[in-house]
Amino acid sequence: MSGYFDGPGPEAEFRQFLADGKFMIQRSKGSGIHVFHPRVMVPCSGETDLEWVEASGEGTVYAATCTRRRPEKGGDYNVSLIDLAEGPRMMARVVGIEPDQVMVGMKVRARIDDLNGAPAILFEPA
Repeated sequence: MSGYFDGPGPEAEFRQFLADGKFMIQRSKGSGIHVFHPRVMVPCSGETDLEWVEASGEGTVYAATCTRRRPEKGGDYNVSLIDLAEGPRMMARVVGIEPDQVMVGMKVRARIDDLNGAPAILFEPA
């Protein structure tokens, strides 16, 4: 993987944590607000006191869709919005279940696995 996210910065730090087997998100030291995607300041407040903390890995499916593909192209997969226990919402895949069986409100748990040749956060039913 090369391009915009290879240089220094929060996205590169996040990807390095994944490569090290850690699911980390950022938290404002002053307000305690958790944020995701990695960034340099807290949205709306502009606070720049972000620190990295380990995510619990617990979440709830907020929305899900099943993308249909021919089997020779890899088969069907889902794309879901997951509300993390810490507050932020992230886009990810739910695995370990048929893609069209992922339901809103389903409790899920994060794991780090390979996706398209790079470490990524995937979720499975809790």
